[in-house]
Amino acid sequence: MPEMMQTKDKSSQVFTTDLDCQHFTRCSGCVLDTNLDQPPVMEEVTEFFLKQGVAEFTLESGNLWEWRCRAKLAVRGTSMDPQIGLFEESSHFVVDIPSCRAHHPSINATIKLVKEAIQELGIQPYNEDLHLGELRYVQMVVTTFNTTLPAAEWYASGKVQVSLVWNARDEDSIQADRLNKMAELLWQRGNPKSANPILHSVWANFQTSRTNIIFGGRWRHILGESELLERMSGIDISFTPASFGQANLQVFDVLLRRLQKAVKIGSSVVELYAGVGLIGLSLATTRKCRTVKCVEVNKEARLSFEQSLSRLPASVNSNISWHCADASVSPIKWLEGANVVIVDPPRKGLDPPVIEALRTASLRGLGKTKSPSSKTTDKVEKRPWMLRAKQGAVHKESASNWEEEENTWPDTLIYVSCGWQAFKLDYAALVEGDTWYLDDAKAFNLFPGTNSIEVLAIFKRGKKPPKVVKKGSGVRSKSAKSLQWTRAGKRLALGNSKQS
Repeated sequence: MPEMMQTKDKSSQVFTTDLDCQHFTRCSGCVLDTNLDQPPVMEEVTEFFLKQGVAEFTLESGNLWEWRCRAKLAVRGTSMDPQIGLFEESSHFVVDIPSCRAHHPSINATIKLVKEAIQELGIQPYNEDLHLGELRYVQMVVTTFNTTLPAAEWYASGKVQVSLVWNARDEDSIQADRLNKMAELLWQRGNPKSANPILHSVWANFQTSRTNIIFGGRWRHILGESELLERMSGIDISFTPASFGQANLQVFDVLLRRLQKAVKIGSSVVELYAGVGLIGLSLATTRKCRTVKCVEVNKEARLSFEQSLSRLPASVNSNISWHCADASVSPIKWLEGANVVIVDPPRKGLDPPVIEALRTASLRGLGKTKSPSSKTTDKVEKRPWMLRAKQGAVHKESASNWEEEENTWPDTLIYVSCGWQAFKLDYAALVEGDTWYLDDAKAFNLFPGTNSIEVLAIFKRGKKPPKVVKKGSGVRSKSAKSLQWTRAGKRLALGNSKQS
């Protein structure tokens, strides 16, 4: 949304969509400093979708500033002069960004708090050349969930879950001795009952690798609440520090509500690349789905899914499951029995086996290829990766005991894309041979200040039907086999003949 500013004489007000950030020239986070509501890539994207028949393709924007609710920042410099920010483009030099305009205000306030703790305790920022120091990175995640306040005040009052990435193997290492002191100081000054109540919780992650991978495999909850909740599209979703989550909560909520409208009531849904299952769980609640399967390779998402599942309304009557599995391994198995398949892949796009499975599922649904025999299905079920997915699954049975329909294949494909270049390639592969066709699409400005957008694309199975001309238009009906005049056209022709 444009920002309102006063002119110097205060006689009038103007609206601006400029970034106006003091860190712009050096920080690698933003590439645009003007017209944040119209990233240049939209010209290409709009032209692409117009050619595919999407006449009203638009971009949905929310806040252009203070939208980012997740940040992973490097910690470098010295204990007297810590630098917390992003690496300068093509370098290992960290640009300090204490006043980032994209960050939620609570993130910038937490950065200030972390710097004060580093300076007072003499905490040593990480030196990657020498592989020395204590604090490597800091992750900050804002939760706007707060039932003690009116909903309109939730966002502005967001609290931060802060995770300190410590250069140690675990909490018992000698290097971790001062971790507790830093956590306690942060909590003392930022806990909900303090004079500066900006923190939700304090966590630690332990990482000793010399690579550029931010997190290690060990996490520890230190202070505050262990569960971070966010209300999205009317349901409460739980996140751990290791969970993937959207940075722009407000605009993604708009995307989610539009996505829900593309799913028929009572559908059976499978979601690949599901993460913590946010999309799937929201559909189970809002679209009264018979079944919802969520498939995700990251085992860390399981706990979040379990906690979110336990918070669903008692009225939800769906068979719901989460499976820890690589969607690119035997993906066709997940698609059978579903009416709707949802894919939300990383920036690189869909894995080739997933594309092939989606094409195969469409052909089977159209009756152009036969479904596998029960012997073949049994063999797939007994393969190691399928057994592991079942063993590590989370299930909630419905009261109605819905049974999965055999030989049913998706007729709707919903693609949530954060990588435009990858989406174009995936699109070409999906529609080849009339296996799928594009029915609708919309863009979402999830990353103001960048030249990136999120695309929600709705595909339908098979060949795109010819455009039907509405009755009463007075023109030839291109969809009619005989190309006869419509009724309105006949009346017009009859009237002209009588006048002559």
